[in-house]
Amino acid sequence: MNEAPTSGQSAASVEQALQDEMARGDAVIADAGSILRRLLDHGDRALFSDAAIARVHGMLLDLAARLLAGDAAGREGTAISHPQQDQLALALADEPALLAHAHALALEGEMAERLQQRSGIDSAVSPLVAERAASDTPLAGVAGDLLASQARFLRHFRRMELPLNELPLELFEIAMRTLGSNVHAGTDYDETSSRLGLLARFVMSLDHGAHRALSIEQAGLAVFASALADASGQSRDRTVLSLSRSQFARLALALRAAGLDQAATARELRLIHPDQTLPHGFESVRSDFAAATLSGAAFEPAG
Repeated sequence: MNEAPTSGQSAASVEQALQDEMARGDAVIADAGSILRRLLDHGDRALFSDAAIARVHGMLLDLAARLLAGDAAGREGTAISHPQQDQLALALADEPALLAHAHALALEGEMAERLQQRSGIDSAVSPLVAERAASDTPLAGVAGDLLASQARFLRHFRRMELPLNELPLELFEIAMRTLGSNVHAGTDYDETSSRLGLLARFVMSLDHGAHRALSIEQAGLAVFASALADASGQSRDRTVLSLSRSQFARLALALRAAGLDQAATARELRLIHPDQTLPHGFESVRSDFAAATLSGAAFEPAG
C-alpha cells in the first residue's frame, strides 16, 4: 500500500484505509477494460509494446481465428488466419467479461513465470498437485489431468493462444453468439475438462490438505488463485486481477477473508509483491470485515 497507517492507529482507521485503497484499485480495474478496448481498436500496432496488451491482443486474434475455423475442440497450435479475423477480434473485445478474462489469463501467465524466475516456484508442477497425482485416491486422476492442462495453459500463454474449449461456459456462449453461430455448435465443448474446470474440481475435492491450497509455494499459482476465489467469495478472474500491483488492498483482504492469519497473509503477499508490506495494525482486521468489504456489503460488527 502507498500510505501505511502508523502503529498507533485504531483498527477502524486501518479498515478505512484498506477500504479506501481497495476502492482506488477497483477504479483502476474498472478503467482497464475501456483502456484495453481503445488500444485494441487502434490501427497502429506500435501501441502493443506492453506485454500484457500484446498478449490480450494475440489471444483475441487467436480466439477469433478458431471461431471462424469452427475449432471448438481447441486443437494445439495457432489457428490459421482468416480475412475476418481482425474484425471479429475487435467484436470479441467489445464483450467486457471476455476481455477481462483474457486480461486475467495474461496476468496469471506473467505472474507464474515471474514467481518461477524470482522464487523458484514451478509454473507447471506444484508439490500439492504432484502428490495428489501420485496418490492412490479418487483425486489422482483429476490431479494428473490438471498437471497436463496446466502445461498446456503455459504453452498457450507463450504462444498467445486462447482455445475455445478453455473458456468458461458463459464466455464460450458469448464467443459463439459474437460469431453469430448456434451456441450448441461446439459439440466437443466440456467445461469440466477445461483447466478452470479441473482446478475447480481439484479445489473442491481437497480434504484435510485444503489449507495447502492457499499457499503458493505448496499449491502453485493456478490452484492458489482458484482456492482463494472460492474461499473469499470472488470470481476467479477478479481474484487473478487482484494479483496486480494496484490491487494490493483487495488481495490482502481476500487472504484475510479466506481465513489466513497475519503471518500467512504476509508470507503470500511477500511472494507476489516483495516490495510492499501490510499496514501496521492489519492483525486487527477481522475476516468477517474483510469478506463484507469484498462483497460490497455493509459491515456490522457482532455484539
